[in-house]
Amino acid sequence: MNADWVAKHLVMAGRLIDIDPELSFQHALAASRRGGRLAAVREAVGLTAYAAGHYGEALREFRTYRRISGSNVHLPLMADCERGLGRPDRALDVVRSPEAQDLDAPGKVELAIVASGARSDLGQLDAAVAELEIIQLDINRAFSYSPRLFRAYADALTAVGRTEEAGKWQRQAVVAENALGVGDFEDPDIIDLGEDDEDEARKPRFRNLEGTPERAEERQSAEAPARAETVIAPEAPEQDEVELDDAESDYFDSDDAESDRDSVEEDDDAEEDGEEASHAGEESGND
Repeated sequence: MNADWVAKHLVMAGRLIDIDPELSFQHALAASRRGGRLAAVREAVGLTAYAAGHYGEALREFRTYRRISGSNVHLPLMADCERGLGRPDRALDVVRSPEAQDLDAPGKVELAIVASGARSDLGQLDAAVAELEIIQLDINRAFSYSPRLFRAYADALTAVGRTEEAGKWQRQAVVAENALGVGDFEDPDIIDLGEDDEDEARKPRFRNLEGTPERAEERQSAEAPARAETVIAPEAPEQDEVELDDAESDYFDSDDAESDRDSVEEDDDAEEDGEEASHAGEESGND
């Protein structure tokens, strides 16, 4: 039951992250109350906190996830959290860290985009352009990360007044999206809303008019679009089965002294509540 409870909150967190990031974050926190020692749960809390703009909490959760899993996959997001906290210098420290060298191509692109943003934060506009001039910046080839990289490079060029070059890269970003079939060129999701009773009545019976099951499968395969793909999402849990205000969360127990110091501001109200609870415990012990 505990695993099911955690899973339901993680499912809801994933579904809501692009729709309502704050509610998604609350679901991830709820999952952490019973599954806070799981890397996947800490990752979910970090991602939803980042999406909701809680950069201190996100940074701490990403550090905890890295310690548990040994993975540096979220290093670009950690650097961007430093930017969100107003620390572009520390973001650049993350970019220059030895762990950054082990990222794959998409990770290096994301890190370069963050580095460019940090340079812009510091007023170093020419350096912001230079940060994006990496091997993955190839105007003649399109990868999953290319449209985002091209647009970031175009923005950096615009900031230094190189508008003609910027326009070329902006146009190339659209070309890359078209080639990849993403963005405005992505195939729309087709949802079958069902048939009315008349359509159902007119539908021929499978075995009497449509032939054998084998022939039916051949026809369905021939008629299916070449690039069609159906994704069936897991059934959504009932809302009344998901509780957000459960037991005390262990989410903040990161075991990371550095994270605790520099990533989250202290909550004065929380400290006062803790002191009151402590006094109450002492009085109870004296009784």
